[in-house]
Amino acid sequence: MKGNFAHGAGYLTRGVRMLNHPSLRLFVIIPLAINILIFGSLIGVGLSYINSLMTWLLASIPNWMSFIQWILWPLIAITVSLITGYLFTAVALIIASPFNALLAEKVEELITGRPVDGLEGLGAAFLALPRGILRELSKLLYYVPMAIFVLVVSFIPGVNAVAPVLWFLLGAWMMSIQFVDYPMDNHQLSFADVKEAVRSRRLSSMGFGGLVALCTGIPIVNFFVVPAAVVGATLLWCEELDQ
Repeated sequence: MKGNFAHGAGYLTRGVRMLNHPSLRLFVIIPLAINILIFGSLIGVGLSYINSLMTWLLASIPNWMSFIQWILWPLIAITVSLITGYLFTAVALIIASPFNALLAEKVEELITGRPVDGLEGLGAAFLALPRGILRELSKLLYYVPMAIFVLVVSFIPGVNAVAPVLWFLLGAWMMSIQFVDYPMDNHQLSFADVKEAVRSRRLSSMGFGGLVALCTGIPIVNFFVVPAAVVGATLLWCEELDQ
């Protein structure tokens, strides 16, 4: 497999450092504000459901097996965090997709010095909202069958011990596709092209997507992960995937 896992994760940290760049601040503010609004609204609701789910799962364990609760708690917590993190991020991305594409465009122009024939200004971003929503829904439809499979595995006794690993791998794969799609869509490349590009540098892509997936499940941090991931994915596209 080509690429480097640690180097791929570094694209997200580089994306964080670039958020405050004077040329990007305006294009960071809108997706950041949307993210804070959505995550802030959903986190309270999500936490109540997570608490109820964990209570139900632990209550279903027979008394003679109560000793395994200390193992199940972190497994359940990690699994639910990865699931809800991706779902909340998906909602935020559906709404903010044109603005994320505009941010990716400006980042690419900044680091390459070449103009990108994408959206031009915030007005164009608003007009592109319906198309952006359709693109996001296509990614969601790609994700759902795989998520259902892993969800079924999560409820099979014994086998479900590997569920957190499967959720992490699925989240890493989807987050890399999710964000690399923005700079590639600016070049009118198809969703099939996006998947092929991510496969071509699988380790770098999974390193990047894996760190993004972990960060989406951390409260407060997930407010800032979307614009940072858009910047990081654009760096990944320019440096490794744009072949």
